Amino acid sequence: MAKAPQPGDIDFLTADRFSALGDTPVIIADLPGWNLPEPAVQAVCIGIDAEGRLPPVDPGQFDILVTTAKQAPAPWVSIEHARLESHLRDLAQAAHHWPAAATILCRVLRISETIPFSHALDVESLAYSTLLGGAEFQRWRIARGPLPLPGSDDSEVLVERDEDLVTVTLNNPGSQNAMTAGMRDALHGALANILDDPTAPKLRLRANGRCFSTGGALGEFGSATDLSQAHIVRTLRSCARLLHSLGGRGQVYLQGACVGSGIEIPAAAGRRIAGPDAWFQLPELRMGLIPGAGGTASIARAIGRHRTAWMVLSGRRIRAEQALAWGLVHEIAR
Repeated sequence: MAKAPQPGDIDFLTADRFSALGDTPVIIADLPGWNLPEPAVQAVCIGIDAEGRLPPVDPGQFDILVTTAKQAPAPWVSIEHARLESHLRDLAQAAHHWPAAATILCRVLRISETIPFSHALDVESLAYSTLLGGAEFQRWRIARGPLPLPGSDDSEVLVERDEDLVTVTLNNPGSQNAMTAGMRDALHGALANILDDPTAPKLRLRANGRCFSTGGALGEFGSATDLSQAHIVRTLRSCARLLHSLGGRGQVYLQGACVGSGIEIPAAAGRRIAGPDAWFQLPELRMGLIPGAGGTASIARAIGRHRTAWMVLSGRRIRAEQALAWGLVHEIAR
């Protein structure tokens, strides 16, 4: 009987070998000529094109597709041939170390691909609350230890209106605009007012300081004691939902670090403009979590679920140029 892959192993599977593998959270299949067994397995399915030939493949069978071809079209992720093996090992190790978060992420992305945006946010939040109660998140929380909450002497969100344009500014540069519950609620209130305004003003969302936002304030992670109520609050106060509802009226300006919710929320805007120094990252898997501020809906609709899964599993930063090529941003401007 074939031995299940151990953390760090790269196992190239074929359909006839799968049944003997046992329980594994990741499958790495050399393409072409591999078909996902039915029913679909509870694993992260990664297809690789080591020769860079971009063979015809059914994307529905995979969660991530990696190729050595340069500047490959969606849904492929291009990796240099010399770095392919180490990169695959990193992806496999991530799935083995956080198997619940990794497999739930891929399930959420698959489900969300075919349902309305608002429903996708609900699915994401339910999964996020599930993982908050899981062992992988608790392991991260214990290793992290207690952290202080970021403070601010000023209003965390500024709102200014000039005729038919409302400018909303994240305003806690001292904490790199970490998205505290207070900042999220203030941003939600500002967006709700714009959406409800009968004059239908346009929105410009920006941030003070060197970066747009480094994402959720880590000191608040795990502070919810009732995870069902946390789900309700998360969905009722979803800034991504309101930005998506604004459609073409919403424009966001991104600079520096755009991490976690710092890209998940703005990715829902109708128009996204990045500075040349902007970079983007989804680090939640290393906490035993998945994106929880709307990213499995907003980012996946911008760049596709395969590249979104890659961003989360790899945890890698992507620069403004790559974000533009993928469609995460529409323009790079100073």
